[in-house]
Amino acid sequence: MIRFSAFTLLFALNTYAQVPTPKQLDEVVISDSKFALPKEKSGKVIVKINVAELAKKAGQSVASILSTVVGLEVNGNQSSAGKNLGYYVRGGRNRQTLILIDGIPVTDASGVNLEYDLRLISAEQVESIEVMKGAASTLYGSGAAAGVINITLKKAIKKQITGNAYSSLGTQTTADNSNYRPQDFNQGFGLNGTIGKINYLATLNSVETKGISEAKGVDFEEDHFSKITTLVKVGFAPTKKLSFVFFTNYDRIKNNYDGTYDNFTSPDTPINVAKSEQFRFGFSPKYKYDKGEFVLNAGFNATERKYTSLNTWTNSIDNSLYASKSVSADAFNKYTFSPQFFLILGSQFQFNEMEAKSEFITKENANFNSIDTYFTAVYNSDFGLNINAGARYDLHNIYKNYAVYNFNPSYTLSKLPLKIVASYSTAYSTPSLYQLYSPYGNLALTPEKNSTVESGFEVALLNKKVTLNTVCFYREENNSIGFYTDPVTWASNYVNVTGTYNAKGIETMLIISASEKLKFNANYTFTQVEEPLQRLIPKHKGNLSLDYEFSEKASFNLAYQYVDKRKDAFFDGGTYETTPVILDAYQLLNAIGNFKIIKNRLSVFASVNNIFNENFTEGVGYSTRGRNFKVGLNVMF
Repeated sequence: MIRFSAFTLLFALNTYAQVPTPKQLDEVVISDSKFALPKEKSGKVIVKINVAELAKKAGQSVASILSTVVGLEVNGNQSSAGKNLGYYVRGGRNRQTLILIDGIPVTDASGVNLEYDLRLISAEQVESIEVMKGAASTLYGSGAAAGVINITLKKAIKKQITGNAYSSLGTQTTADNSNYRPQDFNQGFGLNGTIGKINYLATLNSVETKGISEAKGVDFEEDHFSKITTLVKVGFAPTKKLSFVFFTNYDRIKNNYDGTYDNFTSPDTPINVAKSEQFRFGFSPKYKYDKGEFVLNAGFNATERKYTSLNTWTNSIDNSLYASKSVSADAFNKYTFSPQFFLILGSQFQFNEMEAKSEFITKENANFNSIDTYFTAVYNSDFGLNINAGARYDLHNIYKNYAVYNFNPSYTLSKLPLKIVASYSTAYSTPSLYQLYSPYGNLALTPEKNSTVESGFEVALLNKKVTLNTVCFYREENNSIGFYTDPVTWASNYVNVTGTYNAKGIETMLIISASEKLKFNANYTFTQVEEPLQRLIPKHKGNLSLDYEFSEKASFNLAYQYVDKRKDAFFDGGTYETTPVILDAYQLLNAIGNFKIIKNRLSVFASVNNIFNENFTEGVGYSTRGRNFKVGLNVMF
């Protein structure tokens, strides 16, 4: 754990330099075209969490922040820090939600679902997040079947050197075992700046947490969780038209988890320990010319997951190691034919490999690659009509080639002002290497197919002081990848499930800026899915948020969340039977106060989550957090 001394704080205070207040600009989004586009000209209702909104959520994880977004459920964000996360967008699961970091897809190629672990990123590294729902494989390829979470990391500012150091401590306790001593520690620092044509950014974050067990039950001990995340970015702009960004990061998670034989001890090896490590590096050159811009987003990702546990057959320690490597290179060009029309042409190469010796999976066999070509045309008329349309052709070395497309018209009535949106998009999700090459693998698997149709509106009234949007969606899932066990031979393998399953619903969001000091946010999600898709997806979910600025130095946020009952399943490791379970609905009330003791120099926050100490279950068999407190400070220099 990194701890800050009094000397560190005094140094930061005495080397302080004034940071200018950023100029307010019209909001732009990038997720639906890969280039900055005014939000009112986008044919999608995209939720963007900007840097100012993130600052009001000090002390929260990326998963907790995302859990308040309309149409998105992040299961596990209220459980112990070691609990794995589930992302559910419009009835989809992890493998159908693509996560991008600075435009580069991130994944663990050794995982069953080719998913990314959001615990590997710290909220302190993030500048903004965009959430775009609906099929988006035309722009982003495999995995963007239900939605895209586009995370943009912080950038260097124009000063030669600036930075910050922060630290927080909090409680970590369940509702039925209140223990309010500090057991959650989060600390880090960052440096960034610009020297001539070179800019740089470096951050380090460390988290140490204990206090509750991952598994729910009186006989389970506290489980420890630790995390280290690092990031270094260097930019070089030799001319106004040409720029380069290079990045590298190392992230590590280590945690205990509960099992049947936790009472087994060894002087050499701890029992039930999971360790995940991620190493990434890449670069992104950009070249602007008179009629457009060329971009290359390239990244390499290596991950290792190691599990140490007891082998009950031999009464010895087993170490299971899953390792993977991924490469992505996405080159695309925007050509502007006129102020109203531009065309994006791109090609993306992806390579994935994995190995898991304990399951006889070798990297020589377990690998695949794809080369995709795509285009997107964007038309923004002078009279309000906007059209976004495109297609992608996927060339894969394992299965047959596959094509997807999208058509997204919208119309803006400036006098109201009202924007009407509609879209039809198709998408696909590639079988994972584990599903193809593991002992349960099936090389005959083909991609899972998805299609989404949506329509809705967005209206801004009273000089944009009141904004309301509503979107209805219908999503179909075909050729789903499932797990089948023969009832006679007990042979098991992954299969493509015959049939079509659907999910439909409504997403609505209301934002009211009552004054410069008072802001009100509300959203509601209705999701109805067919039986095979229902696990851990609430039918009704709502969020209310109230932001009030007492002064330039003090602000307060009060947030309420309702999550409807959900279906889950309990697996008995002794009998190998699965029992359906209905989890009760729950309600949470959270509060956070931010205080700028010295403007642009020293700020503190205090928060309380689950104020009424509600005892609920987020996932069957797992502990959830009760009422917890957290305080922290941020020193800028």
